[in-house]
Amino acid sequence: MATVVRLSDHRRKPPYLHFTRAELNRLLGLYASRVSKGEWRDYAINLGTEAASFMVFRHSQENPLFVISKVGPAKNRSKAQLARKGQYVVHHRQKLLNQAHSLEDVLDVFNRPIRLVSV
Repeated sequence: MATVVRLSDHRRKPPYLHFTRAELNRLLGLYASRVSKGEWRDYAINLGTEAASFMVFRHSQENPLFVISKVGPAKNRSKAQLARKGQYVVHHRQKLLNQAHSLEDVLDVFNRPIRLVSV
């Protein structure tokens, strides 16, 4: 006896979100300049269906120092999260540093001059 099969149940999984070649060149250029200054030592790339992340480490056994993410649309997100569709986000540990619609705007965080804070 024949069984009816839904094609939608057997279609390919949604593609992973990824960085374009230009975005990856920009991220690796920033990484290379910081490595030459001795600030960063390792990186990792994580690709998923909801986000692609470029993680920077000071030491390879530590948690990431910075996480630069490209956030894409997802079906199970709230309306507030859907408004962030196609955005780039920079996190330092658990703190959100910057969020924008272009990679260049987000990476401006790393161009800010360092300020001395006295307590």
